[in-house]
Amino acid sequence: MNRPNLIYILADDMGYGDISALNENCGFRTPNFDRMAAEGMCFTDAHATSAVCTPSRYGILTGRYNWRSRLKSHVMGGYSEPLIEEGRRTVADLLKAQGYRTVMVGKWHLGMKFAKEPGFLEAPDFEACDHVDYSGKIERSPVANGFDYFYGISASLDMPPYIYIENDHFTALPDHVTEGKGKGYFRKGPTAPGFVHENVLDELTDKVLEQIEENKDRPFFIYFPMPAPHTPILPAKEFRGASGTNEYGDFVLHVDDVVGRISRKLEEEGLADNTIVVYTSDNGCSPMADYPELLERGHNPSYIFRGTKADIYEGGHRIPLIVRWPETVPAGSTCDRIVCLSDLMATMCDILGIEMGESDGVDSVSNLPLWKKPDGPKVRDDLIHQSIDGSLSIRKGKWKLEMCPGSGGWSDPKPGEEEPGSPAFQLYDLSADIEERHNVIEAHREVADALRKQLKEHIFRGRSTPGPMQQNNGQAVWDTIRWVEED
Repeated sequence: MNRPNLIYILADDMGYGDISALNENCGFRTPNFDRMAAEGMCFTDAHATSAVCTPSRYGILTGRYNWRSRLKSHVMGGYSEPLIEEGRRTVADLLKAQGYRTVMVGKWHLGMKFAKEPGFLEAPDFEACDHVDYSGKIERSPVANGFDYFYGISASLDMPPYIYIENDHFTALPDHVTEGKGKGYFRKGPTAPGFVHENVLDELTDKVLEQIEENKDRPFFIYFPMPAPHTPILPAKEFRGASGTNEYGDFVLHVDDVVGRISRKLEEEGLADNTIVVYTSDNGCSPMADYPELLERGHNPSYIFRGTKADIYEGGHRIPLIVRWPETVPAGSTCDRIVCLSDLMATMCDILGIEMGESDGVDSVSNLPLWKKPDGPKVRDDLIHQSIDGSLSIRKGKWKLEMCPGSGGWSDPKPGEEEPGSPAFQLYDLSADIEERHNVIEAHREVADALRKQLKEHIFRGRSTPGPMQQNNGQAVWDTIRWVEED
């Protein structure tokens, strides 16, 4: 078998509407995304498992819903303890066992265990870790989670430490503390000499190109979670003003250029035909992009969907997903079936004939049938989403049940700010109300009850796919929530 290479490019906080191939009213053109779409397949109903960063990444790498981990809401910081459980296999573990060279370049944001030393720099404010020994070995980094090689940063580019990590060591010692700047902000924190926030996206891209060249003679998996267009919003000079919107739009064009650079490198090395390239985002666009300014200038990162990053609404977790694989995926195709980013593990196992273990990819479903025939039978019966405050929703067909009275995130109505007397839950018929404006739960109680029953079953079985029951990790907050206990 001629095993395909895999490059998984993950944007940070990029909306469905930021790609002109997916948004007829984008306001600017994204030529490299559009070319990828013309040569591959666009998914119009693709979702991250969560509306925020850390949990989405957990779902991608483990094939498991993030809320089954100990992290039941919100995100982690740059100094947080590891989230992926010891012994839990990742996509990288499975591919490495098949002889793939597994590489990660970019933003980890799933926690590591740093060495400590008394009295070394004052701890930063966010997820503070006192007395870090920046010369010590880092435990539970990506190289302990299936990757042969790692180069990148511990979390988002607005979270310290601002120091590159290679494999299981920092590449330098911090010599100063950086103050936040740029549109949005980044947190004050220890910084290595020569670490310049504005240069990070291109420096990481250079490393990806280097890894493609180094590994071109063997099958490889490159996971490239970019730090953009997340805050700090810092497009390179050549992209400033190019979108005609604001700095966020310009940063999207910078990301588009990154995709073009990777595509050209694959062509130069003769690898384009036998390489699967997946482009997607970890969640929707952040309000830090300045939606009012963007809308005034003709661009909506959330497209026609309600909400933004952090929300239970579609704008929080419906994301762009483009797959290019000339040997299998029909060019210029579109698929409107429901899929999830947690499906990567089962899809790659299907392609390579790998048998997953009982605890592997418990919420992962192979998308390969849709890659071959986008209008074929659905591969998923339902899908669970999560907002930043931990609220869950379940989607089945046209119906979406949201187990909260508002956004569960940063859009109105925010948690605790809902109108008095609002229904505790929301039910939407997305076929008639894609903007989620008309809560029809009172008119369709039987639908809501059936969806709630299905949601409970998926939670307490520890999996949503066929197989033996599994255990969730951490304190199950649902044990004390009324909707779980109701019959």
